[in-house]
Amino acid sequence: MSPTRRSARRPLARRRVPRAAALALLLVSVSACSAENIAGEWSRGGMTEGITKQADTVQSLWNGSWIAALATGLVVWGLILWSVAFHRKRKNSKESLPPQVRYNLPIEILYTVVPIIMVGVFFYFTARDQNYINAVSGKADVKVKVEGFQWSWRFTTDYNGKKAEVVGMPVSDYRQGPRLVLPAGKKVEFDLVSPDVIHSFWVPAFHFKRDVIPGVENKFEVETLNKSGVFAGRCAELCGTDHSRMLFYVELVSPAEFDKYIASQAGAQ
Repeated sequence: MSPTRRSARRPLARRRVPRAAALALLLVSVSACSAENIAGEWSRGGMTEGITKQADTVQSLWNGSWIAALATGLVVWGLILWSVAFHRKRKNSKESLPPQVRYNLPIEILYTVVPIIMVGVFFYFTARDQNYINAVSGKADVKVKVEGFQWSWRFTTDYNGKKAEVVGMPVSDYRQGPRLVLPAGKKVEFDLVSPDVIHSFWVPAFHFKRDVIPGVENKFEVETLNKSGVFAGRCAELCGTDHSRMLFYVELVSPAEFDKYIASQAGAQ
């Protein structure tokens, strides 16, 4: 092999080593991020990350329900496998049927009382969390009137005597829809109205949705967490031709940024 070919191959090999190292580092980083995301989704039972205290309450109820359901499943599966393993017909057995009994009082009491207790526990925690989520103090820092119409949204935000209004139109990407700006760490009251048909105000990061029904007053209150970011929202009730394009987004900002936003919007209007 000539010296020219050797010298040409050595720089090529030297260039490949840093590229391979960079690629390996990138793959490890992506895998780590993916693992963290998957672990977070598993810990939340497949739900999105919440941005309100009410969402945390819903998340706790959701996780508790899954734990109870899995525990019940393990008991049932265990009893089924135990019965299959120890109560099957033996090859050398002359009896066609095992000894028959009319009833077993302790077992009948057990499978009657335990489900009643489980339903009672579910009812208690559901009613407690529902009362908390439905509570409206009337002392919210920010009030937002949400008007759902065919096929977009109008948000009128009232804060410290100043109002800001945003009107949208049907879009294919929620980032192009109307923007609802909310302050982090504040109480926000929503008043939902509709002039035409039934819509549904749904922000997945709130972990619940509310129907927007013509002629029916529907108010709820949330307390946002100290987070920032952009979160998708949509109509979750089939309401006509462009229902799928009835998109919007919520942007959580710091209180200082929210003050600037309200001042700029109120001044522009």
